[in-house]
Parts: sequence; structure tokens; C-alpha cells
Amino acid sequence: MEIFWFIIIAIVLVVFFILDGYDFGVGIIHLFFAKSENDKEVIAKSAGLFWDSNEVWLVVAGGMLFMAFPTFYASVFSGFYLPLIIVLWLVVFRAIGLEFRGQFNYQMWKDMWDKAFGVSSLLLALFFGIALGNIVRGVNLGGVENGVSAYEGHFFFLPLWNSSFSPLSENPGVIDWFTIIIGLITVVTLAIHGANWIVLKTNSSINNQLKKTVFKLNIILAALTIFSIGIWQIVNPNSLDNFIDKPYLIIFPIIYFTGLIGLFFIKKLKKDIHAFIFSTLLILGGITSSLASIFPVILPSTNTVNKSLTIYNTAATEYGLSVAMNWGIVGFILLFVYLIVQKRLMGGKIDKMDYGH
Repeated sequence: MEIFWFIIIAIVLVVFFILDGYDFGVGIIHLFFAKSENDKEVIAKSAGLFWDSNEVWLVVAGGMLFMAFPTFYASVFSGFYLPLIIVLWLVVFRAIGLEFRGQFNYQMWKDMWDKAFGVSSLLLALFFGIALGNIVRGVNLGGVENGVSAYEGHFFFLPLWNSSFSPLSENPGVIDWFTIIIGLITVVTLAIHGANWIVLKTNSSINNQLKKTVFKLNIILAALTIFSIGIWQIVNPNSLDNFIDKPYLIIFPIIYFTGLIGLFFIKKLKKDIHAFIFSTLLILGGITSSLASIFPVILPSTNTVNKSLTIYNTAATEYGLSVAMNWGIVGFILLFVYLIVQKRLMGGKIDKMDYGH
């Protein structure tokens, strides 16, 4: 049952980063490439019409974690308290940036909320990547110092950073040179995904420019990917053991590299949907490869005093998991009906659809 719920929650998280990921990417593209008022309006609309339904998946993921793995939920929501508050404020500013932009027809007003939308989208992508970096790097569970736990073994608290800025320190911070690199990979990946979404859903004047930009960003992403695999061996020398012991897990890195290689041919792709599929494979392969590398661990411990958190020692009781399944089926039916209706209503190009007026 634990494996079942782990897979379900992983699927929900992947769907969230695919759907809301293009919203983050649209914000990044909007910040750096949208110059004319028409392009700004259309590009903002390509995120604004979808962001609220896409973020439902994050709420679902949080609810499922609380329901299926309550110990893990309690651990990460207390340990990552500072970055979670920052993410909450960034989510708020991204939303009101989209919703407030069209309320008044004053250029200064529009510019202010355009910046709020773009900067918050960029920082959200960065912080979500940093969060993934923390998960694969591990944390100091129990707050161990000099071999003694400061509190219970499944709790921790991280500062935003420490003086060494190193992932190898006894008490690493949320932000260090390793998690920053994972954050940059996430920013580039979602910028690519957002650019592909804009090309797919709009007729903006910068669509051809965005295809060239995706090609350039893909070169940067390839370099960052190779570099990150190398430094991952420094942070966690056993990071590839799961792929050696369970060769079938190689399918997840293959998915990632399929998307990466496919985007090098973006200028030759005849249909815009193909580029979007390749960037979707990037996100799917990247997240699943990261989770597969540490499975069944879901939060590694960087000390030898307290055990890592796994899907087994953080799960709810068997009865709780079975009850959760019954309610989960009902919830998923409602969620998919909502998603299907929304996507059908917003099918095709969205240039002439009304939003923010």
C-alpha cells in the first residue's frame, strides 16, 4: 500500500510541475522577452487562463502527503518552514500580478504587476528546484551536533544558508552550491517549457524568436545536466546505486534525455505540440529520476545517528491508507472532470479569449 501511495503522489507532483510548470516558464519568458504591449497581454493570458486550475494539483499533493505519509508531512513542513513561507508569498504575488494587471489602463500599473508576475515566477522555479536539491541531498534529521540529537529523529530545521554554503557541512542550509545548481536547472527547464507553451497557445510576434531561444537554453541545460551528475557523486557517492541494482529504473533517465535530445531539433519540428511534448518529457524524466535514485527513501539523513525517512517508516496505518483510497478515488474523479472541462473550454489558440478586463 505504501508503494501504491508513493506512486500516486509522485504522479500528482509530476502533473503539477508539467501544468503549473509552463505557467512559471511563461512568467520567466514574459519577464525577459515580452516587449510590446500586445505580446505582454497575450503571453500573460496564456498563463492567466490556466494557473488557478493547475495549482489544484499542488493542493492535492499536499493533502495526499498528509493523508498517506503524515510523519514526512510534519517533518518537511516544519523543517522547511522558512522557504515554504517564501514560496507562499511568491505564489500570492504571481497570482495577483496576473489578476491585477488588467484592472487599470495605466502603463505604470501594468509594468508593476508584470514585474511581480515575472520575478515571482522566476523565483518560484528556482525555489522548487532548490527544494528538489534538498530532497536528494538530505538534511540533518534530529539536528545532530557532536553525535547528539537536539530533538526527535524525524524532525529538523534548516537555515536558509550557513557560512560554509556547502552541502557537505554537518548542518547544511536550504541554499548551498549544490541546491543552487539544481535550482538553475529547474529555471532553465521551465523557461523552455513555458516558451513551448507560448508558441503552442498563442500567435505572439516573438514565437519564432522563442524557438531559437529554446535551442540555446537547451544547450545550457545539457551542460548543466552533465555538470550536476558529476557533482552529485561528490554530494552522494551512492546516488547511482539504485539504477545499478534495479536496471529497469533506467527508463526514467532515458525519458529525460529523450526530451533533451528532441529539443535540439526544435527548428525542424513541424508541429508546435511536439516541442511541448519534449519539454514535458524533461520534467517527467527529471523528477522521476530524482525520486528513483533515493527510493524507498523520501528524505535522506546526512548523519549516522538518525535513520532516513522512507515510505515505510513515515506511512499512516494500513487502515488509514485503505480509507484514504476510497476518498482518493472520489477526489480523482472530480479532479479529472474539472481538468478535462477546463482544457476543452480553453482548447486552441487563446489570443482572442477574454481575460483580465
